[in-house]
Amino acid sequence: MGAITRRGALGLGAGAAAAVGLVGCGSENGSGEPGRAHGSKGSKGSGKDGSPKPTATARPLGDGSTSFTGKQPHQPAKPEPLEPGQEPPQFVVFSWDGAGEVGNGLFPRFLDLAKKHGASMTFFLSGLYLLPESKKRLYDPPNNPRGASDIGYLTDEHVKMTLENVRRAWLEGHEIGTHFNGHFCGEGHGSVGRWTPAQWQSEIDQAKGFVKEWRTNTGWTDLPALPFDYDKELVGGRTPCLLGQDNLLPTARALGWRYDASSPGGRQVWPAKKQGIWDLPLQAVPFPGHSFEVLSMDYNILANQSINSTNAPAHNYPGWREQASQAYIQGFKRAYETNRAPFFVGNHFEKWNGGIYMDAVEDAFKHIAREKENGADVRIVSFRQFVDWMDVQKPQVLEKLRTLDVGQQPAGGWKAFTQPETATPSSTASAA
Repeated sequence: MGAITRRGALGLGAGAAAAVGLVGCGSENGSGEPGRAHGSKGSKGSGKDGSPKPTATARPLGDGSTSFTGKQPHQPAKPEPLEPGQEPPQFVVFSWDGAGEVGNGLFPRFLDLAKKHGASMTFFLSGLYLLPESKKRLYDPPNNPRGASDIGYLTDEHVKMTLENVRRAWLEGHEIGTHFNGHFCGEGHGSVGRWTPAQWQSEIDQAKGFVKEWRTNTGWTDLPALPFDYDKELVGGRTPCLLGQDNLLPTARALGWRYDASSPGGRQVWPAKKQGIWDLPLQAVPFPGHSFEVLSMDYNILANQSINSTNAPAHNYPGWREQASQAYIQGFKRAYETNRAPFFVGNHFEKWNGGIYMDAVEDAFKHIAREKENGADVRIVSFRQFVDWMDVQKPQVLEKLRTLDVGQQPAGGWKAFTQPETATPSSTASAA
């Protein structure tokens, strides 16, 4: 991984210290382990090999890298609009940037965790993680040399592991979004923050192409196809380091995307659309022991704990792990006990500082899952599933939900708050 750098505050208000506004992620390879320097670069329904079976007879697409297998399994019931007087569910989305498996077992670890608790997640796949390094010159990144990447290319064996886990993830009900390709951050000419809408179109076309043509690019014929049509599956993403959203959105909208998770820091309130796309940012959450808040991502917590080190002295790890766990848990509790705003968590498959951030997010996940299993209306879903719910709600209900500030309970309780507005006699008379 390249050096972790601090960034200024991102408009989160006077109560937020500069530490809140750190970039959304560092430069990482498939595991979040240190990569290259900038500029270089068996269960029920299982098959014989223990992998999940497609939902129907597969129909190959293109070169056979992907296939149509029918409706995605393990999806929630069709969402319904809130009834008058009904309190909204507490939605929680765990998402993963990069989504590469490099043999450290992190991708299957969290698939197993989600399966155990009946949860769905979103995996933002970096397209380069399905492109062999021997074919890196197929990648033509905007404003950068051909084949360049600020994350390392995976080994062939790790590309195969990534394919296996992406396939499993979709068959177990998870969403496959995109983290695009070369992860170019910073302030220079090549940064994604400087790309035009047309350049974002090129980046997306290539990210999709590496997924849809991995068989051609690798020459491998002994691996099963990915069981989805990526042109239809891909409805949202998160940009590298949360940069470039303004110029991405016109392209995303033209492509029919439904959401974007790239805003550079948000608050725990009900979301709205930006340029016709649901804007679903990482959120500032309580940071135990500090007067400021921190963005809900492993990288941002790390940058506030060990500044620019992913291998700080080990005596710090127990306290930092607990601090990270409690940041997520307190963020969840604040939403659940007040405005019920959806809670978004972002992570990488990494082993920074002894793997404490992976342990922390698992601790938080289990805490939230226990609430669900104890009868609370808590739903651990993908971003796609969340916007499915948002899209069927009455606009006036969503507008009212957005009036609730961070940590604000509805006046008079949910039963009164979500009742439809009733016209007063005077307003009825004047309307007549």
